[in-house]
Amino acid sequence: MRIVSGDREMAPTIQLSEVLGALSHALDLTEGQPVGHCVRATWIGFHVGRGMGLPDLQLWELYHTVMLKDLGCSSNAARICELYLSDDLSFKRDFKTVSDSLPKVLGFVFSHTGLKAGLAERFRAVLNILQNGGQIVDDLIQTRCQRGAEIARQLRFPASVCEAIHALDEHWNGGGRPDRLAGPAIPLYARVALLAQVVDVFHTAAGPAAAIAEVRSRSGTWFDPQVVASFETVAAKPGFWKMLASDEVEAAVFALAPQSPIVVDEDYLDDIARAFAQIIDAKSPFTSGHSERVAVYADMIAAELNFSFERRRWLKRAALLHDVGKLGVSNAILDKNGKLDDAEWRDMRNHASLSETILSRVAVFHEMASIGGGHHERLDGRGYPRGLKGDAIAPETRIVSVADVFDALTADRPYRAAMPLEKALGIMRADVGTAFDPDCFAALERALTAIEGDLARAV
Repeated sequence: MRIVSGDREMAPTIQLSEVLGALSHALDLTEGQPVGHCVRATWIGFHVGRGMGLPDLQLWELYHTVMLKDLGCSSNAARICELYLSDDLSFKRDFKTVSDSLPKVLGFVFSHTGLKAGLAERFRAVLNILQNGGQIVDDLIQTRCQRGAEIARQLRFPASVCEAIHALDEHWNGGGRPDRLAGPAIPLYARVALLAQVVDVFHTAAGPAAAIAEVRSRSGTWFDPQVVASFETVAAKPGFWKMLASDEVEAAVFALAPQSPIVVDEDYLDDIARAFAQIIDAKSPFTSGHSERVAVYADMIAAELNFSFERRRWLKRAALLHDVGKLGVSNAILDKNGKLDDAEWRDMRNHASLSETILSRVAVFHEMASIGGGHHERLDGRGYPRGLKGDAIAPETRIVSVADVFDALTADRPYRAAMPLEKALGIMRADVGTAFDPDCFAALERALTAIEGDLARAV
């Protein structure tokens, strides 16, 4: 696969598995999992599928089902915080270790509900979970699975992959969700992906013996016994666990990827950026559409500054992905209706560094990593995370900074309603030259004036 522009082929060669594998680290963040969870699960799932004798095309479908199993993971984060009065990241991390045992389920509810709330508020939340827990979990998983399948479709994956992502939490005995499928009615890729997920969680926490024991204990209930048998066979092979625990596992997983029927061209890179922007914005009801709007405003500014078509296209991708690090910030912070304390503010500010780390892993997006990391820097050096100033902040980063703040001011937030356009521009105008680049801000104003004139003429 290669990136192409029109009829011209461009270097370098880009592997779909490497782009999505690197971006899967963002999915690990919002699931509260150690870095590389989706990649390691893919190592496990691929070997299980190969041990079952799947042909290359099915192995390619299985590979990407496991890699992208958590595409819908951000869509229920806000609801988890609201219902459980909990940090969604630790909630999701620990939920992956809970089996069907009633004592374990009850223990999880009591240990993860309303720990920082007042006694009365916590009591009401726990009581609600105990009385309505089945429906609550149904809704949370349905939201996640449905959204994950939708995004997989946007990424042009076949129905077999989308359906398997939707069925990730189904159990062999029919006790899973969202559709209570049982036995062979559950897509095979989903059966493998669920086992691979559990194996990685328990292996990372406690080693191979714990992972094998957990799989055996759930064989016939959660897991297809045939899939379990294949897993035990491949797990007994020399080097399986050593590679899984190695720093080289990501490279090994990328090397396993079968030839892909999806061509990674410029349009597909746009689709990837747009899909992950939707994952980012789904994390909080207050950021719905934020990344898309920032991309539009950034493009308007770039057009006013006479950027080329190719550079504007690149900048739109960077703007779509600038907040990817927010997937690693708890909704208890993102959606807080009030001032953040010092620890919360440190976590919030860290999202810029996380954005840079994630984007720098993706070779084709590496250049835009500095925008993810620097869009909260200020010309006067009082921004974060590095305190860059003046010429140390690239022009493209300055554009995204202006677009980002403009959208933040003109959209609803937990602590205030959206501001009228003139008030927002007035607030920003006071910081031109200190926080914001004068040319970028002037370009935004010109673009908004032009739009206003076009709308007036249309009316």
